[in-house]
Amino acid sequence: MKILVLEDDESLRAVLKKRLVASGFIVECAADGEEGLEYLRAGGFDVVISDIMMPVMNGLEFLTAIRSKKIDVPVILLTALDGSGDIVKGLDMGADDYIVKPFEFSELLARIRLVTRRSEGRRENSLTVSDLKLDLESRTAERGGQAIPLSAKEFDLLVLLMRNRGIVLTRERICDSLYGTDQYIESNAVDVYIRYLRKKVDEGFGKKLIHTVRGVGYTLKE
Repeated sequence: MKILVLEDDESLRAVLKKRLVASGFIVECAADGEEGLEYLRAGGFDVVISDIMMPVMNGLEFLTAIRSKKIDVPVILLTALDGSGDIVKGLDMGADDYIVKPFEFSELLARIRLVTRRSEGRRENSLTVSDLKLDLESRTAERGGQAIPLSAKEFDLLVLLMRNRGIVLTRERICDSLYGTDQYIESNAVDVYIRYLRKKVDEGFGKKLIHTVRGVGYTLKE
């Protein structure tokens, strides 16, 4: 499971990441909502843990932005003891749960389990772009009715591209989403997997779906 943590307090952010990683999660962190949006656009996150009081873009503004874009990833708000008004606003704006600082880490884990259970029923189980279809439950792919055999990483990359159809994703963002920022990955790894995908998804079909934006990255679109 992949979690995005938005917290401007550097020490708390570091502690949360360390303990969540130790609990078996893949974790990315941002210091404000604007940076968090950039991460979220790359897709692949199962839960967002967001402080309310942050610079640049606060937690409520971040929540408004993602819900307006129909991004339904579960969001847990972090708030101070005297932030009951913000809690009510946040829940009304689409937050899934909240936790009051200071909190026990075991309670945060329980909240994560709770919101992910709630979201299971509303998650998409398939993706379609043109005649390319992915079944997220069986992890199978087909194009024009023809089955496409994919490795685990190829499938994850294709999910990322299809969930962000029409959006140009940088190599760095793709790498972070597939591997996490804590792993060292050769700079050409993304190019290699894109090449593999092109052979399987586009080769032999008249309409190319995977496109290179020179000097920036890759996008999937009709």
